[in-house]
Amino acid sequence: MLGEAAWSITHTKDTYLAAQYHRLARRRGKLKALLALAHSLLVVVYHVLRTRQPYHELGADYFDRLDADRLQRHHVQRLEQLGYEVTIAKKRIA
Repeated sequence: MLGEAAWSITHTKDTYLAAQYHRLARRRGKLKALLALAHSLLVVVYHVLRTRQPYHELGADYFDRLDADRLQRHHVQRLEQLGYEVTIAKKRIA
């Protein structure tokens, strides 16, 4: 049943667990990512039942927010490898 639930989670949009699956599937393959997602789902269910607190969705962009500086450096380096000159400027919020 966990496998079926994990498979249905992979088809959702803008969720932490779907983002986790897609990150893992790129590196490890779909079946291993599906098994890892089923394990994560089991851990989530365990903690929800143990603490009696509702599940808090982190969002699909959680991994991007986790280390924004690393992500920025990665994309700047990738653009420079492609031959672009990159200048970074902070966006002003009005």
